Amino acid sequence: MSGGYLCFVVSIFCIGVVTAIIGDVASHFGCTLGIKDSVTAIIFVALGTSIPDTFASKVAAIQDKYADASVGNVTGSNAVNVFLGIGVAWTIAACYHSFHGRKFEVEPGTLAFSVTLFCTEALVAIIVLMIRRNPKIGGELGGPKKAKIVTSIFFFSLWIVYLLISSLEAYGIIKGF
Repeated sequence: MSGGYLCFVVSIFCIGVVTAIIGDVASHFGCTLGIKDSVTAIIFVALGTSIPDTFASKVAAIQDKYADASVGNVTGSNAVNVFLGIGVAWTIAACYHSFHGRKFEVEPGTLAFSVTLFCTEALVAIIVLMIRRNPKIGGELGGPKKAKIVTSIFFFSLWIVYLLISSLEAYGIIKGF
């Protein structure tokens, strides 16, 4: 009837509502445990939104000969999480504040440090995947079991390092930018 536009608009609205709910629940959870909002976000919220994407990427990698669909799923889901998750919530907040005659301002906080750390680790991960592309190793997602396990442990370690350094910076234990 409406060519899918109604479904799209309702979906975007639902994403905004769910994002707001998850943000509030995570904020209360972090407050209960005495954890800063930024640390709660990078540990619990990011993990919670990534687990379904991980399973979808695994299914796509198994079903596709070259696993291109899984890479598209990873980049696409992250783009939706960032641009729609933050964008819709901030748009609603900006409209709300504008309606009440106030400015909507978001303090930058520790975002620059965290994004720089993330991009550095992402570059390292891309280099590892390019090395894994060597036919002797067997491919980015395939190959011998030992190479898969070592790469998985390395990528998990990158995530732990990211969480640790970002958390230390958020609490002022190490200096950011």
